[in-house]
Amino acid sequence: MHNNVLILDFGSQYTQLIARRVRELNIYCEIHPYHKVPKDLSNFKAVILSGSPFSVRAEDAAHPDLSKIKG
Repeated sequence: MHNNVLILDFGSQYTQLIARRVRELNIYCEIHPYHKVPKDLSNFKAVILSGSPFSVRAEDAAHPDLSKIKG
């Protein structure tokens, strides 16, 4: 298995920059919207949650089901 990283994008303005830095380390990464988590996560060794402009305590903040990615 290679060192693959999944980046879940919650609307951060830095998602592309994070992906670029990961790729500069010669690590393959994919960016997916937070509400479209890939079904097969066995190829990924790590997950990066890329932030949002909303506070986690705001009522309209995203509250996705992260049970698939918890180790």
